[in-house]
Amino acid sequence: EVQLVESGGGLVQVGGSLRLSCAASGFASGFTFDEVAIGWFRQAPGKEREAVGCISNSEGTTYYAGIAKGRFALSSDSAKSTVFLQMNTLEPGDTAVYYCAVDSPPHGSIWYFPDEYDYWGQGTQVTVSS
Repeated sequence: EVQLVESGGGLVQVGGSLRLSCAASGFASGFTFDEVAIGWFRQAPGKEREAVGCISNSEGTTYYAGIAKGRFALSSDSAKSTVFLQMNTLEPGDTAVYYCAVDSPPHGSIWYFPDEYDYWGQGTQVTVSS
């Protein structure tokens, strides 16, 4: 079974940066890391889970939610089966638990629906202090 492990979260001041990692493993026959999309979502206390961005390894495309455009960037390292979320100019509103998830096969334009994803990591806490 596919397993995802997020890391890189922590406490950062307003305007600072963090790079989150999502390491994937356990791909069985049928699909590989290069054939899936990896999405990032976040959930703050008392709020619904919201989409941040998605990178489709099979399509070579990235998608970003409005909250991420211009500040966050996704990249993928196939050799390490790891996706990175670079977050810059962080604001207190970015405080949340950040999750990565696998979408196989990738659903492209509806990447922002959590229900489309098949496997989830345990999350990593990001706290932005003012």
